[in-house]
Amino acid sequence: MNQQASSSVSVGAQIRQDIITGVHPPGGKLREAALAEQYAVSRIPIREALRWLEAEGLVESRPYSGSMVAPSPTEDAEDLFEIRIVLESATAKRAAKRAAQQNNGEAPDDRWRATRKEINEILDAGDIVIGQERYEDLAVLNMRFHFAIAELSGSVSFVSLLRQISGKIEWLYSLNVTRRGPQAWPEHRDIIAAIDAGQETKAAEVMAQHVRRSRDSYFAMMAETSL
Repeated sequence: MNQQASSSVSVGAQIRQDIITGVHPPGGKLREAALAEQYAVSRIPIREALRWLEAEGLVESRPYSGSMVAPSPTEDAEDLFEIRIVLESATAKRAAKRAAQQNNGEAPDDRWRATRKEINEILDAGDIVIGQERYEDLAVLNMRFHFAIAELSGSVSFVSLLRQISGKIEWLYSLNVTRRGPQAWPEHRDIIAAIDAGQETKAAEVMAQHVRRSRDSYFAMMAETSL
């Protein structure tokens, strides 16, 4: 990765986090010159960063208006959770099928092994974050876990589809992370256990249940805050 691409990724991650945490509010203008000054980079990496943030659904670009922060995903929450249930259960099922192939010595894949190792590291990092009650760091780790499962599936389509909604998923997760995060994190180990065992049906069911619990917790939180 060249220096310019690395700078785009770095500043993009910062802008992404600032959108999710409300530093850049929904509907707020994202002017390249102002962002370049704020994040101490040139306009080129800002431009590239805004493009991939748009692909994740966090930024919108309109003719003659430039870029702006997308509306809060709360209005689309129900649809996003339903999409996740279908998409991620299929992803977990495919990942379990590939795990069985790896366990049987069929088509050994070094990339698969590296991703599986990364998942252990993500899970351990989440345990530490929860132990230190740094729940705000869980949103990024949560998305990394779900992306890694998609990578284990070996499906380019699943990875691409998840990427398109990943920004809004992380945004929704961050709104309820203090409540749901400590409950949800141990469930990730149940998901990966079913995948490792090559249990396709169980992996799909456990993943679907995991997303449903997040959905139910999110809407319970929203109902309480509206009182």
